[in-house]
Amino acid sequence: MTPVDLIGTAAGTLTTLAFIPQVVKTWRSGSAEDISLAMFLLFTSGVLLWLLYGIALGALPIIIANSITLLLALVIVVMKVRYMVMQRRRLAEVDRRVL
Repeated sequence: MTPVDLIGTAAGTLTTLAFIPQVVKTWRSGSAEDISLAMFLLFTSGVLLWLLYGIALGALPIIIANSITLLLALVIVVMKVRYMVMQRRRLAEVDRRVL
């Protein structure tokens, strides 16, 4: 592995690991209220493009890092949407009880 590959691998590892605390926090709290859905959709799209770029180049560090990051970002997006739906259902139920 070349020094450039080592730098790429280190960068990919650190940026990927940075998502784990957010996934864990969102999962444990059962809330993604403070997470911007628009930002995460844009970010996830960007990560998908990085993954495709890495595949086109055959650059394993880019492929591995962005595959894992894409998975973690998608987990956050899914939790965000799921919790939004659950909250809307709860509010609708409260509205029905009030009326």
